[in-house]
Amino acid sequence: MNSSFLYHAWGLYSLECTREEYKGNTIILHVQSKKRLLLCPKCGKLHLVKNGYRIRDFVGLPIGGKKVLIRMKVQRYKCRNEGCDYDQQENIPFATGSRSYTHRFAKYVVDLLRGMTLQDVANHLSISWNTVKEIHSTHLLRHYCPPSLKGVKNIGIDEFAVRKGHIYKTIVVDLDSGRILYVGDGKGIDALKKFWKRVKRHKVKIEHIATDLSAAFIASVLENCPSAVHVFDHFHVVKLMNEHLDDIRRKVYAMEKDINKRKVLKGTRFLLLGNGADIFDKHYKTRLDNALAMNEPLSKAYYLKEQMREIWAQTNKEQASAVLYDWVRQARESKIPQLVKMANTLMLYRSGILAWYDCQISTGKVEGINNKIKVMKRNAYGFRDERYFMLRLYALHDCRITRNVG
Repeated sequence: MNSSFLYHAWGLYSLECTREEYKGNTIILHVQSKKRLLLCPKCGKLHLVKNGYRIRDFVGLPIGGKKVLIRMKVQRYKCRNEGCDYDQQENIPFATGSRSYTHRFAKYVVDLLRGMTLQDVANHLSISWNTVKEIHSTHLLRHYCPPSLKGVKNIGIDEFAVRKGHIYKTIVVDLDSGRILYVGDGKGIDALKKFWKRVKRHKVKIEHIATDLSAAFIASVLENCPSAVHVFDHFHVVKLMNEHLDDIRRKVYAMEKDINKRKVLKGTRFLLLGNGADIFDKHYKTRLDNALAMNEPLSKAYYLKEQMREIWAQTNKEQASAVLYDWVRQARESKIPQLVKMANTLMLYRSGILAWYDCQISTGKVEGINNKIKVMKRNAYGFRDERYFMLRLYALHDCRITRNVG
């Protein structure tokens, strides 16, 4: 077998094939270096002598549906020059360290993982699942970790559940590129400490930050990045209002004694919590109107929920502030405990809510990434290796890598 074919097929250069061997579905290529070393790499003298050898096997690119094993005679050299203690084996150009596969084989595995699962690739190439994961981890570590903070100005912060039992991780996302910049353990203030250290060390100027109403996130941003515009995500504000509305619905249903009225109220949760403008079906519209007409607290809460969206539909911050204060006034005048509580919440967080007019960002992109994480965990039946899981998260924005999430 000529040297040109060895290079173009398997990336083996400066080597010669001494013989081929065929065992079952495996092709074994016996190779060795063409030339022996003459000069000592350490002292530069012509005193190198052979000092034994060892046989190493490397998995190469398959050919013709058959597994290819490259069996190399790795020569060891020793320098006989007095004062020089060089005693090492020759360099292997097509593999790294003690790994048992070639560079081209590793690249082939990464390419397959873009459309196949780890187990599928392992079965296809007749190698262990751990080897496939090692190759993938090495690739992810080289290309995606640690994520660069260069040019980052707008970030979103959120948490997600790793597994059942209230185990959480906090992620920081670049809202411009969609990259995950940081993954921290837990969802408290401590979860973000390492991220802020990186920000200060690299002198990153973060201008805008979007979070939910988490007290831990608010305190962390205020302590570490007080000059940034902190925007409270409006979807989370509306979600909190929906929770209060749902609480009112449950209590109204529990207190209602009339069986006919209970039948009307039953099953209206979706209609109450959904966007009223999206209800086009006359049947559902009539049912919603009937439920609101028979109960004043429920009606007030529903229409205030719909009116809350107007806070983010104004042309400027001053008009939005007027709408917010009017909403708070109506909620407090209703004397409904849940609405009064929501009014107090809006007043407490009004600066972050109105900051949306300074920079119209939200955690919507972060929520989308959280959904991708859920799909990735479900398809992979969970991740036991925390390091590998983190590397997969850092590459989540790259569709070439994340097309296969199992």
